[in-house]
Amino acid sequence: MVPLSFAGHDFIALPQAALFWPSRRALLLADLHFEKASWFARLGQMLPPYDSAATLDAVEALVAATGAREVWCLGDSFHDRGGAARLPADVRARIAALTQAVDWTWVTGNHDAGLDQEMGGRIVVEAQVDGVILRHEADPTESRPEVSGHFHPKLRLSLRGRNVSRRCFVRGPGKLVMPAFGALTGGLDAGHDAIRKAVGARAEALVPVSGRLLRFPLDA
Repeated sequence: MVPLSFAGHDFIALPQAALFWPSRRALLLADLHFEKASWFARLGQMLPPYDSAATLDAVEALVAATGAREVWCLGDSFHDRGGAARLPADVRARIAALTQAVDWTWVTGNHDAGLDQEMGGRIVVEAQVDGVILRHEADPTESRPEVSGHFHPKLRLSLRGRNVSRRCFVRGPGKLVMPAFGALTGGLDAGHDAIRKAVGARAEALVPVSGRLLRFPLDA
């Protein structure tokens, strides 16, 4: 767990690509993409159908480890509109139990706009929590502090002849973009123009490693 300050609040950046808000005992996750493998299978690309269970295992472990009382999923929790209907029965039951055990909020994203109440929890387009806007995709015109997902940022470096890729947070003066949490999610280079445009000037990639928060400026 690594301290991360943003918008006057103290957060904890977790190496599992999540954010914990101690004062609220809130766990923030982005881009779970449940049932991505089954979506590809329908297109003829057969992938092991265990991504939803693996992602949920990780969510349950973090809720237990942090003692979270709130969970905020910042959009694209399902890979497509039909993802919830394709969930295996045991995974669906586990999600239902988890959404009853904690104060759970689904923030809808571009992939899961059709999310319905069958999953339990509360469904919102965005939320303002203690002065911080929580939404799926960063709004460049938003003047209030904002935490979002959508871009799946990854920091890619070449170190000693090896290419290294790590999920990362991207922070600007008033915006924080979270990495994708899902077990079967790709990533966009943290320095990509789309991310830099969304976050604004003085952006930096943040990677929690071994109790430290490594910072990499993206404006160079």
